[in-house]
Amino acid sequence: MKLKGKAWKFGDDVNTDEIIPARYLNVTDAKELALHCMEDIDPDFVKKVSSGDIMVAGKNFGCGSSREHAPLVLKTAGISCIIAKSFARIFYRNAINMGYPILECESASLKIAEGDLIEVDLSTGIITNHTKNETYKAKPFPEFMQKIISAGGLMNYVMKKYAGM
Repeated sequence: MKLKGKAWKFGDDVNTDEIIPARYLNVTDAKELALHCMEDIDPDFVKKVSSGDIMVAGKNFGCGSSREHAPLVLKTAGISCIIAKSFARIFYRNAINMGYPILECESASLKIAEGDLIEVDLSTGIITNHTKNETYKAKPFPEFMQKIISAGGLMNYVMKKYAGM
């Protein structure tokens, strides 16, 4: 699967409270929650992002609380993929469980600038920066994780896998 979009750049240690502030966690509708995505860092973020865009960040992205809302609001806001130097472990697991592609790639994290046109090949881990005519190599997901992402998350994967039993 290939994804293509404009890059949105963030730094190190972006925490889940910055991704979706806790004051909105009483909201149950994902679309309404997504209206507040990243607003404490960039109040106009959701007005600027387009469906399919790609977020690029530094180290320890998604640190903080274990809330599943964080990857959900990014996905619902239109971010198709996140590339970071590293992810907080619980954010990484929550993203995979919901079928949301995230890639760790230090060189892409350092070299991609906001606004660059990025293409990501999830099956190979190749990240192409069309603006700078550069490529970066992330480690692709193992086959079973690619199946979870393709299925739209762990629950969908399990239901499809065992539907015929």
